[in-house]
Amino acid sequence: MGGISLNAAEIEVQSNPYQGYIDSPDKQQKLYKRTLIVIVISQIFGGAGLAAGVTVGALLAQDMMGASSFAGVPAALITFGSALSALLVGRLSQRFGRRTGLASGFIAGGIGAIGIVLAAVADQLALLFVSLLIYGAGTSSNLQARYAGTDLAKPTQRARAVSLAMVSTTFGAVAGPNLVDAMGRFATSIDVPALAGPFLLAAVAFLLAGVALLVFLRPDPLIVAKAIAEANKVDRKNATTAIGKISAVNNRGIIVGTTVMVLTQIVMVAIMTMTPIHMKNHGHGLGDVGLVIGIHIAAMFLPSLVTGVLVDKFGRTVMACASGITLLSAGLLAALAPANSMFLLIVALALLGLGWNFGLISGTAQIVDATTLETRAKVQGNIDVLVALAGASGGMLSGMVVAGSSFATLSLIGGALSLMLIPVIIWSRGKQN
Repeated sequence: MGGISLNAAEIEVQSNPYQGYIDSPDKQQKLYKRTLIVIVISQIFGGAGLAAGVTVGALLAQDMMGASSFAGVPAALITFGSALSALLVGRLSQRFGRRTGLASGFIAGGIGAIGIVLAAVADQLALLFVSLLIYGAGTSSNLQARYAGTDLAKPTQRARAVSLAMVSTTFGAVAGPNLVDAMGRFATSIDVPALAGPFLLAAVAFLLAGVALLVFLRPDPLIVAKAIAEANKVDRKNATTAIGKISAVNNRGIIVGTTVMVLTQIVMVAIMTMTPIHMKNHGHGLGDVGLVIGIHIAAMFLPSLVTGVLVDKFGRTVMACASGITLLSAGLLAALAPANSMFLLIVALALLGLGWNFGLISGTAQIVDATTLETRAKVQGNIDVLVALAGASGGMLSGMVVAGSSFATLSLIGGALSLMLIPVIIWSRGKQN
């Protein structure tokens, strides 16, 4: 009898390899913590990869096309590629798990970075544009990785899980811009244009991020979370009477979270994209550009641990409001700061990054709160498509605005757009009452 009972238990475990996690909250928390460690490792590499496009993408395009009015094209192509990738990565993740979806995106981004280097060597614009699109998959995966940490998180841990994934990006993302000069010299030594040097680093970094996820993100957190949710259907019957109300609240959460992320992305990408051009036109060198963008990226990701705690403690809408105010301050300062003032440019770009950080984490937490595991990864991917397209629009239009007017005008427009967050927040609070 003992043998039969053991065989039955073995059969049950084989039929559901995640039974141990379903039965043990301790194992769930251990996997949650292990998942965060793997995400942190991949984000460090991913951060170094995305920094290249931010720092020298516009300068490389200006150099190859010979016109500053098209300097926003790389940011637009990267974000269009990011949009397409967000859709594909979201669907791959929903069907096969985070490991497959995220690793595929990072590896594609690495291949795109290699293509950018080859395009610069051969002076081929067509190859550059295609490669920038593919490179966008890496930036998309870097952002979507923030969701992976929330799959096994408790509701009170979600914003902090997003924060930890984002703050780890800082290490690579800050190092990348500050290695611009070094990578430029290395590139020149192997007969590659200096501005393509950072993309050599990006290629290695994105590929390493993808490999880290493929090797270590086991078992997959989303698949385990689905198995746990499937096993915990006991209270569904009692919840059916409240389905209409819950659905309405969830839809509002998705709308508000998406709007917050879209607006913050437009403002941040538009001003950030043209800052290197603005600085170069006023006599600043690559080292100065790298310093300003490095601090900007640090402000985008480094405050995340504190932001996550604030979002969980004071609520999503309060921090979304803080995002709008901070972005407005950034736009006003960038518009009014003298072009030769490194200090004021640094403060303006730091505020720009901080405002984006507040918006992305509060918006992401709203989305996670408002989605179920059955569709979460797919919905998150769809929303990130809108966020990426918003960034593409901001990047594309920024060059035209500056060419037709000035960097100050662009900054003022960005600050004004950030104020649109306020009526969205008022609407969401009004609906809750």
